[in-house]
Amino acid sequence: MRVIIDDKECEASYGEYILQVAKRNDIYIPTLCHSDALPGEGSCRLCVVEVIDKGQSTVVTSCIYPITKEITVVTNSKKITNMRKTIVMLLSARVPNNKVVRKLREEFGISEVTRFRLEELEQCVLCGLCVKACEKLGSSAIAAVNRGVTKKISTPYDEPSLVCIGCGACAYVCPTNAITISEDNGSRKIWGKEFELIKCESCGEFYASKEEVEFSAKKLNEKSIQHNCRKCRKKVNAEKFKEIFADVK
Repeated sequence: MRVIIDDKECEASYGEYILQVAKRNDIYIPTLCHSDALPGEGSCRLCVVEVIDKGQSTVVTSCIYPITKEITVVTNSKKITNMRKTIVMLLSARVPNNKVVRKLREEFGISEVTRFRLEELEQCVLCGLCVKACEKLGSSAIAAVNRGVTKKISTPYDEPSLVCIGCGACAYVCPTNAITISEDNGSRKIWGKEFELIKCESCGEFYASKEEVEFSAKKLNEKSIQHNCRKCRKKVNAEKFKEIFADVK
């Protein structure tokens, strides 16, 4: 169906989100809590846009707003820009020293926030992406705990989680790099827990925790575990495809 975004005519499938269509058509909408690998959360609200339908304007969150009919979308009106500035200001008040949020502050021309009491060391914006990634993997090792100003992302009782497999998916999707993960001498530390890393049988590089490999094998119902990193698996698969297509005449 036809959708007009910032005066540009775009094609959209039924149920597609505005953000998806905009990205496909090189139309910039700022995001923070969005990941292409996970369903939209709509937590940060930075991707708000105006939807105009039958002369009526409505502010919606583009990452979770499905297109079901022909509409007109405005991504950069004065109203939307002012709303985003307020959002960035509030984010900056929560994580004043975070590099990602500082960059957003510069983008929107917002001066340093002084109205609120600031937590100088805080880096988490409570977007929930890390929790969603952990849930999708099937571990559910972390969750949002407490309420109000004491809300945070943590393991049960702030102790090393018994079900955490040390995959680091939570840290990789975190938009503000709030989750600390470190690797040294064949071990990985995350959420107060240390994991032994396994070497790739092909290249010899450490690539995953022992728990992560065993968890994946169990989930995929694999009886034997092949210790190969993603890069080497791609090489092996590429060679297999070469052999297959070499026999095709």
